[in-house]
Amino acid sequence: MFPIRDHNPSGGTPFVTFALIAANVLAFLATYVGKSDPEVNLLFWDWGLVPARIVAEGDYATALSSMFLHAGWMHLIGNMLFLWIYGDNLEEEMGHAGFLAFYLVAGLAAAGLQGFADPGSTIPMVGASGAIAGVMGGYLLLFPRAKVDVLFIFLIFFRIFAIPAWIVLGIWFAVQIFSGLATPGDAGGVAYWAHAGGFIAGLALTLPVWLRRGGGGYWQATKGHPPHPPTAFQAARSNVPLVPRRRG
Repeated sequence: MFPIRDHNPSGGTPFVTFALIAANVLAFLATYVGKSDPEVNLLFWDWGLVPARIVAEGDYATALSSMFLHAGWMHLIGNMLFLWIYGDNLEEEMGHAGFLAFYLVAGLAAAGLQGFADPGSTIPMVGASGAIAGVMGGYLLLFPRAKVDVLFIFLIFFRIFAIPAWIVLGIWFAVQIFSGLATPGDAGGVAYWAHAGGFIAGLALTLPVWLRRGGGGYWQATKGHPPHPPTAFQAARSNVPLVPRRRG
């Protein structure tokens, strides 16, 4: 179950979303190009968020730097896809400066909850997913009925479904909570509590924006969608000719 696009691209140019994607890509290249695995691991230790080190040394700057590091191509591509899907509409509503501040604060809140959940961890936490979870939380509050195309993969079955954002994001958030409760603190892998913390922070930070627009009245006026016409996606017709099978 993998979101691939929404049906409401922003009406303006999302300069901050573009800039954040570019910054993450450049940081990724600087992390890996020409470096050995030990050098990359040392860089993660120096610039990633290590909860135990923050508790012992107060190295709070890494809460910010860790948001621009990624542990592999798929980690980067997945996060940037989610930022692109959900970030442009939120930037349009909040303005460029407001969206940048929102993104950074949501990322810091995500790091804070992960550190609070496992303060003794010595595993560096890296990735933009906590901040992007905040973007997803804000998107859910402002545009709960926006259609998101989701790719379902089940063994050899592939299909794309258009699903309301409240279902896609609600399921995603529930998975983070369940996984966080089910995963031992220092088991490594995914920082589920960072995702949950970022999502909750995104909801809270977007609440004033939603209220200024009329709260429930805003939902009624927009029907829970971004306030501009949606894009209709249709499968393109294939140019490959059909060759019927001949019976013997």
